[in-house]
Amino acid sequence: MAKKARQRISYVLELDHSSSGGHRLGVNGLAVDRDNAILYSGGRDGVVCAWDLNLDLKSHADRLSNADLKSQPTTRFRASTQAHTHWINDIVLASGNAALVSASSDLTVKVWRPSSGDTEAHTIGQHADYVKCVATPASGDWVASGGLDRKICLWDLNGKGKSLEIDVSGEEVTEKGSVYAMSVGRSILASGGPESIVRLWDPKSGKRITKLAGHTDNVRAILVNEGGDTVMTASSDQTIKVWNVTAGRCMYTFTMHNDSVWSLFSEDPQLRTFYSSDRSGLIVKTDTRGTIEMDEGLSVAVAQEHDGANKVVACGDYIWTATSSSSINRWTNVETGPGAHLPEAFIHMRRGSTTSASRSRRTSAMSANGPDKNEIPAKSILRMSNAAAFPPELTSPSESNLTIGTISRKGSELVSDPVVPIIEPIHHLPEETIEGQNGLVKHKLLNDRRRVLTLDTAGDVLLWDLIRCEVIQRFGKKHLEDVEPIVNTKEAVAPWCSIDTSSGNLTVVLEPFNCFDAEMYADELTLEEPVDFREDQRINLGRWILRYLFAKLIDEEIRRDEEYRQKLNEGVEMRQAAARRNPPAIITIPSTNGQGWEARDSPVTTPRANGASVPMTPGHGIGVATPGTHLPGVPEGVPLPNSPLDKRPSQQFSRPSGDDYFTGGISVADAPAQATSAAPTTTDTKDENPKSPVEGKEKEKDSGKSPGTPLGKKFRMGMSFGSKKFGRSSSSNAEKPTVVEEKSEENKSESSSNHEKEVDDNFRGGIQKIRNEYEKQLLEAPTKFVETRVTPGLPIDTPVLKLPPGTKVIIQEETSGGSADLYRGTVMSVGVDADIIEEKAPMWLSEVLLTNTIPPKDPVKISFVLYPWQDSLPSLIATDGNNRLNANRMLRVKKILAYVAERIDPEPEEPGPSALKPEEYLELYCNDQLLPNTMSLATLRAHVWKGGNDVVLYYKANGRKKIPKEFPTVQTDEVVPPEVEGRPSTTVLPSSTVAG
Repeated sequence: MAKKARQRISYVLELDHSSSGGHRLGVNGLAVDRDNAILYSGGRDGVVCAWDLNLDLKSHADRLSNADLKSQPTTRFRASTQAHTHWINDIVLASGNAALVSASSDLTVKVWRPSSGDTEAHTIGQHADYVKCVATPASGDWVASGGLDRKICLWDLNGKGKSLEIDVSGEEVTEKGSVYAMSVGRSILASGGPESIVRLWDPKSGKRITKLAGHTDNVRAILVNEGGDTVMTASSDQTIKVWNVTAGRCMYTFTMHNDSVWSLFSEDPQLRTFYSSDRSGLIVKTDTRGTIEMDEGLSVAVAQEHDGANKVVACGDYIWTATSSSSINRWTNVETGPGAHLPEAFIHMRRGSTTSASRSRRTSAMSANGPDKNEIPAKSILRMSNAAAFPPELTSPSESNLTIGTISRKGSELVSDPVVPIIEPIHHLPEETIEGQNGLVKHKLLNDRRRVLTLDTAGDVLLWDLIRCEVIQRFGKKHLEDVEPIVNTKEAVAPWCSIDTSSGNLTVVLEPFNCFDAEMYADELTLEEPVDFREDQRINLGRWILRYLFAKLIDEEIRRDEEYRQKLNEGVEMRQAAARRNPPAIITIPSTNGQGWEARDSPVTTPRANGASVPMTPGHGIGVATPGTHLPGVPEGVPLPNSPLDKRPSQQFSRPSGDDYFTGGISVADAPAQATSAAPTTTDTKDENPKSPVEGKEKEKDSGKSPGTPLGKKFRMGMSFGSKKFGRSSSSNAEKPTVVEEKSEENKSESSSNHEKEVDDNFRGGIQKIRNEYEKQLLEAPTKFVETRVTPGLPIDTPVLKLPPGTKVIIQEETSGGSADLYRGTVMSVGVDADIIEEKAPMWLSEVLLTNTIPPKDPVKISFVLYPWQDSLPSLIATDGNNRLNANRMLRVKKILAYVAERIDPEPEEPGPSALKPEEYLELYCNDQLLPNTMSLATLRAHVWKGGNDVVLYYKANGRKKIPKEFPTVQTDEVVPPEVEGRPSTTVLPSSTVAG
């Protein structure tokens, strides 16, 4: 079976104060539906918007006065859809303007049919990398898409999928085969990109027809005429070229732009009139109709945007432009045909007697009545190419324009004259601005990794809570760097999420390999409803937020689980009724285990040294009427080898916050190397025969180091380091055959469990595991009711969160070019979409949500050394000179002080009510700084120690309690072997000290 791609969970925080529509970031795509007067726009926020223009686009109105312009109705928001999770790079209308197809950096090509009542876009195809452009023929039911994966794909709009794939890898440099621009004609498909070559393809067979070489930089836009014999291309080399397909060569080069040309648009079937825009924001209209040579045409600077113009479209008397701003501008179109209002000096320069005469008469007539308000200013007329004779060089300074004094150049060759003429576009202000919204453009994750500072396009700084998914503070228009020191804290929290604002929203990404690494102490929470937490209880941030992102899904799964168990329990009731009607004639006496007790696998039995179990008196750690078998140095309730206490499956993968710091607090840094002599002599669970004490020790040592086995962790927690009494126990040696027998039985159950039913490798597989357990229970006890095994996190582990209903939830799968969406919804819709999530979501998510278990992982430890401050207190250095300790990175300073106090000032068995806590009479210092009692080791190392070696800590008394300078004698109730006497007690923090 092929390895499944890694999946991740993302959630998008809802931006408040949103208006009813509009983009949050720049707009990359525009398309106009002339028949319905609808403008479509695709933005970097992944949203496709539809706008009602309320304009007559089918006729050309003669609008001569500014009063007429102001009377035009305004554009209104019509509809929108969150089509993508990344930038939309291009959009195109297809199927007679009934379908809007979009290409995105989220690797997908989607279609939206708002006229059919669709509220969401549907995926019709996917690339292996960013999709940069889409194109469709004038009449057809397919679209073509091209992207950075160097592929052109043809997709059927009726749901038949991919019909053709063309590999366009570069001939010399493969990476330069990326497709940045594309256009489709009647029987030809043209593509271009960083290779600076335009390639022509047959869209039916996918075969290459020819290639057109001439540009010297990236090809950014392409147009193909209706007949398919002419191609127009725009490039970053600042030129626009017209190609003859039959001849396979460039027919004309336009050089009216002085910057990279980004966009081309034309409604003319023969491309005799077209619009272009460049990186400087200049919008140009060029008209070559009625001319024999293109040099005789007219090129006019229509408008100037403040930013680079990503896209330009025109329809009727209007032009729309899109930039990196979230707003869209509408400009008044300019008449450039035979009726163009040109300055008197330019009229006779244009070729064509009929055209020139008519213009001359019209212009002269209007000049007699005064100046013409619609006359194209001389400074707005551009020289189309180096060879163009029009416009002429004028003698009047008032009529000077861009072309005066310029030096001819080729292609992208720069002008050598340092004097740059000033262009004066016809329109300085747009006729209308379709306002966008404010999106996020910058962020800073704070040290606690629960809060994020963001900066939006309006310059406002906001502080977000990633757990509650809301804005918690607003700072107005400030620099983000100025606000950060005010709100940041000195904390060091493990990375558990990543932040993305590329779509203008705050997106939090959770990866399975680290989303459960971060924790916070429960006493740092501010909750609406108080919860009785345990002392020093920690909350896992990843588990906490997932619990309430999918709260509706959990409710739905609990409902389905109840229905499923109800059917099973109906059968149980029938079997119980049948058993009552037909009681058994023979009563079977339960078998015993040789000790006179029934063999039981229950957590309410007290483990014995020989591995056998006896019924336990409730509330006590001893067996009923049996000799005490409690092991010295091992607290009651701690699981031992083969103890039923270590057979709870939920503990094999979870890290309950009750198990302090996962490994029992502070231990010697090289403890694993010394564990051979300290481990108890028991055999491995898979041994067939008894082993020697040495072999038993080695096996136990290995099992103690296993991160996924709670036995090793809890076992070491309660033992004094170096104790060999238990290892030489005659009782355990004598009873080894019994232990082996019991373990062989376990092996049988383990081998049978290995043949359990196969489950799906998705969320549904986790549900199947639970239902397999139900079936297994019914096989073992057919007359016992099935109890639920769906156990989501309780409020004590995951305090209740009330997330905003608009918080989006996304399930993604990793691909070679990025990530692809598998599911998109909200916190309110995940319950309704349970079937989709069961199929698409990963299995680890079902384990977290339904059984409150998280994947196993070794905890991160930090090594440190402890010294008394100026020898004012007894030293903790061991007799062998080893004073290196280590503990979980979340260990607090007060726990270290408790460890010190236990060794230099043991408390009486029953301390009085007025007894001081260790943190009340001891202090801890690092680099001469007094450490707060709630500071963790990780924070201490990152912000106080600031080094990579072992952290050096000093403890001292504050005078509130008198502590002798000599080391106290070892207490008689501790197990201290003769060979380690004189050492400062044990080097493992007892569980009684760190519990909770």
